Amino acid sequence: MKVRPSALIWRQNNGQTEVLLMHYRYGGQDVFALPGGNCDRGETLPETVIRELREELGVSVDIGEMILVGEMLLSERNDDVLHVVFAARNLTGDPILNPAETTALELIWVPVVGLDQLNLYPNVGARIQPWFSSATYLGYIGRIQQQYFG
Repeated sequence: MKVRPSALIWRQNNGQTEVLLMHYRYGGQDVFALPGGNCDRGETLPETVIRELREELGVSVDIGEMILVGEMLLSERNDDVLHVVFAARNLTGDPILNPAETTALELIWVPVVGLDQLNLYPNVGARIQPWFSSATYLGYIGRIQQQYFG
């Protein structure tokens, strides 16, 4: 099982909370991902998130509390992934895609209220939405039901 840490980055815009997502196109479908990536050998999960954000988006953040952890089992690809989502605070810099480091098409800010309507990777939009009102650790959420985007 691979481990993929990611960052929940948010901002307030006209009284609305928005989350930063990376937009991809897989199998003819739009897919939106929380920024993050795969760990390099000897790296902690927060170090991985910090490095990935620097390489792919050219920004730095402070990694805060772990929001949730859950498993995604994709039998279509034999890729089992443990997703760990961290709160990312104090965004420094303007996020801009680095095409040498990512295949994402664009970065978008999406209202929190719409996260559960997207093809989100990992598929945790409905779990993340209530976090913004409670800001408590959601814990182990078990298996993440994830559509396969071939």
